Amino acid sequence: MTPCAAWTTPSTGCSDVRIFHIATATDWAAAQASGSYTTSTRGVSVLDEGFIHASREDQWEGVRDRYYADAAEPLVLLAIDSDLLDVPVVEEEVPGGETFPHIYGAIRPAAVVEVTALGNPRREGPRQRTAPRGCSGA
Repeated sequence: MTPCAAWTTPSTGCSDVRIFHIATATDWAAAQASGSYTTSTRGVSVLDEGFIHASREDQWEGVRDRYYADAAEPLVLLAIDSDLLDVPVVEEEVPGGETFPHIYGAIRPAAVVEVTALGNPRREGPRQRTAPRGCSGA
């Protein structure tokens, strides 16, 4: 039996556990200092949007290519353990029919189990990963 997290996917009925969010390095550093990550997407807060945009593992690169290709500052990929969130996550359809996880509230940095430096999207280079926290086999 597979344990289910705070949200489910239509295909499996159980969570993928990890969901992903692309952040600027500056926003992530501010969240670590304040104890709360509140950026929905580039230049938009969770208060303005109502949720934080997230993606599944198979989606984040497409999101980076579509929405962050012109970003001038370094980006990081946040791997979020949905079981550690204390706010709802809802898988919702967007125009075009694809579904994405939306996080309905701020993210506590403790729910972020891995941070991958994506660097400057204008010049793709090797990604640098930090060690995952509290996970085995990742």
